[in-house]
Amino acid sequence: MRHFDVQLIGGMVLHNGMISEMKTGEGKTLVATLAAYLNSLEGKGVHVVTVNDYLAKRDTEWMSKLYNSLGVSVAFITNNLTDEERKEAYSADIVYSTNNELAFDYLRDNMKFSQEDMVQRGFHYGIVDEVDSILIDEARTPLIISGPV
Repeated sequence: MRHFDVQLIGGMVLHNGMISEMKTGEGKTLVATLAAYLNSLEGKGVHVVTVNDYLAKRDTEWMSKLYNSLGVSVAFITNNLTDEERKEAYSADIVYSTNNELAFDYLRDNMKFSQEDMVQRGFHYGIVDEVDSILIDEARTPLIISGPV
């Protein structure tokens, strides 16, 4: 497996914290591995955020062999995980998740009374797939969570 030049440039752009626009079929999934791997080396965690569970699971499965061969752990967050499973998944070097799962876990963590009960670790570096959909189209969609007072 070798990256094309356009993919290498896309990886550099992502690593520098900028948006890289790529057409369908140009290998966005593979491009994300460059910046995700590089930033995972600090040991602070990388979040790869996408629009649905199918893509998060697919990308985790497709890229886990690559990440594991490089000595990097990878996990995927889905809605049916227990708090313990979520905490374990978030402790991976690279975590694939949907924007909703990530946001709801953040909200639930802020309702916890002790830090040990929180499932997420700090936010260090993130890659947002379909950034226009997540940060623009869904920006007005409220995420509402309730709990005992």
